Amino acid sequence: MVVAICDDQYRANYSRAYVAAHHPLLILNVNGKPPSGWPKDSEGHGMNIGPFLISHSSFTPSFKILSHDDEAQIPWGVVRLEFRNEKEVVGAIAPHGPHAADPSVKAGYGIAQQNCLRCHNMGKEGGTKAGRPWQVLAAWAAASPEYFTAYVRNPRSKNPQAQMPGMPGYDDKTLAALAAYFESFEASSPPRVKGQGKGQEKGKRKRKREGKHNHDSAA
Repeated sequence: MVVAICDDQYRANYSRAYVAAHHPLLILNVNGKPPSGWPKDSEGHGMNIGPFLISHSSFTPSFKILSHDDEAQIPWGVVRLEFRNEKEVVGAIAPHGPHAADPSVKAGYGIAQQNCLRCHNMGKEGGTKAGRPWQVLAAWAAASPEYFTAYVRNPRSKNPQAQMPGMPGYDDKTLAALAAYFESFEASSPPRVKGQGKGQEKGKRKRKREGKHNHDSAA
């Protein structure tokens, strides 16, 4: 697997299947011009798109997961390429827990590999552009699947300052699959019985007081 790392901590992950299907190209010149003569970014931020850019001579989606189509990975501002073990990279975000093999969870996993891993990280794997690691997404999905799916579809409906591009083309089934996938990380944690921690803490304090009284009596 080839991982393209950008100056804003975005990462594009090129699996062996993607490379074989789409033949991505490392761009060194645009219309005969070096990076200093390239146009600015297409998002209107006035940012340079060099020093390197990856694109394709043509692109036809090679797979579809629910309403998610295979997307062209065209990162700009690329500063480094890493050649990585694909199993390690995508294995870091493999679903956990008793529902890991559910079809919806597996579908969400497939989407997350291509989409979410670009800007969100699980440990050392994935981009850090968003500043919100995998565990945060998992907590959001588990706490409120409705909020999570609404945010993915239209981030600015929940946060007017959001920089994440929305996914208005994702239907309800696709969003539910993503939520189920991220929830699997929370489901893998041992459930905490309501009031259990508080009771345990009270027990500790009680034993401590009893120990103190016994010590005073012995003295």
